[in-house]
Amino acid sequence: MPEDAQDLISGGHLVAKALKAEGVDVVYTLCGGHIIDIYDGCVDEGIDVIDVRHEQVAAHAADGYARITGKPGCAVVTAGPGTTDAVTGVANAFRAESPMLLIGGQGASTQHKMGSLQDLPHVDMMAPITKFAATVPDTARAADMVSMAFRECYHGAPGPSFLEIPRDVLDAKVERGKARVPAAGRYRASTRSPGDPDDVQKLADLLVRAERPAILLGSQVWTTRATDAATSLVRALNIPAYMNGAGRGTLPPGDPHHFQLSRRHAFSRADVIVIVGTPFDFRMGYGKRLSPDATVVQIDLDYRTVGKNRDVDLGIVGDAGLVLTAVAEAASGQPSGGSVRRKEWLEELRAVERAALEKRLPQLRSDAHPIHPYRLVSEINDFLTEDSVYIGDGGDIVTFSGQVVQPKAPGHWMDPGPLGTLGVGVPFVMAAKQARPEKEVVALFGDGAFSLTGWDFETLVRFDLPFVGIVGNNSSMNQIRYGQRAKYGDDRERVGNTLGDVPYDQFARMLGGHGEEVRDPAQIRPALERARESGKPSLINVWVDPDAYAPGTMNQTMYK
Repeated sequence: MPEDAQDLISGGHLVAKALKAEGVDVVYTLCGGHIIDIYDGCVDEGIDVIDVRHEQVAAHAADGYARITGKPGCAVVTAGPGTTDAVTGVANAFRAESPMLLIGGQGASTQHKMGSLQDLPHVDMMAPITKFAATVPDTARAADMVSMAFRECYHGAPGPSFLEIPRDVLDAKVERGKARVPAAGRYRASTRSPGDPDDVQKLADLLVRAERPAILLGSQVWTTRATDAATSLVRALNIPAYMNGAGRGTLPPGDPHHFQLSRRHAFSRADVIVIVGTPFDFRMGYGKRLSPDATVVQIDLDYRTVGKNRDVDLGIVGDAGLVLTAVAEAASGQPSGGSVRRKEWLEELRAVERAALEKRLPQLRSDAHPIHPYRLVSEINDFLTEDSVYIGDGGDIVTFSGQVVQPKAPGHWMDPGPLGTLGVGVPFVMAAKQARPEKEVVALFGDGAFSLTGWDFETLVRFDLPFVGIVGNNSSMNQIRYGQRAKYGDDRERVGNTLGDVPYDQFARMLGGHGEEVRDPAQIRPALERARESGKPSLINVWVDPDAYAPGTMNQTMYK
């Protein structure tokens, strides 16, 4: 290298240095000419480059990586269709509050609005579904703007950012002294807020005095790594806890404060309800499922979420872990007979749980052919270990699993989130196995969901990322058929009964993985065990009853 060249650095290498400073150790991509200099920079910085088959997979994998590690994920895609292919993954991360950066290519800035190859208004398209979207205007600003994008990812509730980098800006070289490369740990402030002390004290007082409190631990409990704080609070004050989203697993199954099947009853009877890190969206009936007579408290990272769709009696904006820790400390100095009095309240809820389970037992143990989805997800739940990360990808079939599958530890549940995106399963598996190679990954797919990103099963084989996958064959039929029947009548059913015999097990074997077909419920567990023992990416093709509808799904809500 000529001596003067040592003082020059390209835009792609500046991007890679900024990624490294943020702790990014893998980028997901589908190779494109507009962005190749970033790859060269990543090689120099020791950042792995995972080339997938579709940009949607790259974006979903970056989302999944952020969720499981707590570090931001990163996807790099080419201009035009490369960026538009990634839109769904970014939108999913936006609704799920997942911090990731999508970098998109762009034609040369000298050809702006001239109709260059793959030229599209990427920033305009990405602005509504990101926390920050911008164009890098100059090579010397490349690293600086990557750092700026990451700052915005963590402003309030986390979320995605987008940067487009014109090809001439990315490929050009500048003198190192003219480029700002923010130092690791020195270019963004901590966003952890403990909340208003007066409001924390008010919440402590409410919980100490409450006769029938209940708490919902949502995704931000995992986002903020607040597991210990949440566990300490509910145990110290004897509060029944419900979990949703990534908050599942905060308390292990069997914990005396872990409740799952009695939430509707609890929220209709509780006198104090604390909602942590969950918006009042469709999953919460927009807040209408909470007793109008209860004192409702909402804790969230984003002030815009507190009180949205439903009034609250107390709103606290802050980091769930810091807030819950402060509440426990404020309550610890107060004399409380509440914990003893709540014994009857917890016994009431446990009785409701037992009744709900007993009502469902015939389906959980059903030997029917085709297989009832409840039997399938019950077998999966029994199969999971404390080291199993469970991923759900699909509609009705995942709704069934949400009522039965209980992760054994925090951070061991992944689903699309409130956007309800199908196709996250394979990329989430990819991210989970790369981030936590020591963990077992178990994924349940609806057949329609798997079809969206299933070709990247080959990527899992190529990178030797073993997992246990289950496809609920026929599971897409019930979602489609329900809406048709409910809206138009049984005689108008046209779509959903022509999917045919899809040999997912053969597909897995063709690509070098392990595959089996299961039609007998007694063979589910043996097939799962063989998949585990194979040490390969696996698909168990399970034929489920297409007429079994999961209660409370979107279609049933829409067509009631």
